Amino acid sequence: MYALAIIRYRRPIEEVLTHYEAHRAYLQQLKKDGVLVASGPLEPRFGGALLLRVPDKAAQEAMDRVRDNDPYWKAGVAQYELLGWNVKTGRDDLDRA
Repeated sequence: MYALAIIRYRRPIEEVLTHYEAHRAYLQQLKKDGVLVASGPLEPRFGGALLLRVPDKAAQEAMDRVRDNDPYWKAGVAQYELLGWNVKTGRDDLDRA
């Protein structure tokens, strides 16, 4: 299963950016672990989005774990909207990514 995480900043961008390096390192680890497929900031820059690969069973727990371990979340500078996504069209392409 896949999931979308929409991240919205709750603090001024200057405060968010003080946690940027830790957030990026966290995302790189998620990518290395095979959880993160893609990520990037939204335009205009009020937050970002993550495309996640999560297990079919315990998907919500996996999504919660991604959120709970993000330095942005821990610092209280961002909120998460977590959406499970049952991809139909393009699933094979994502599975190869």
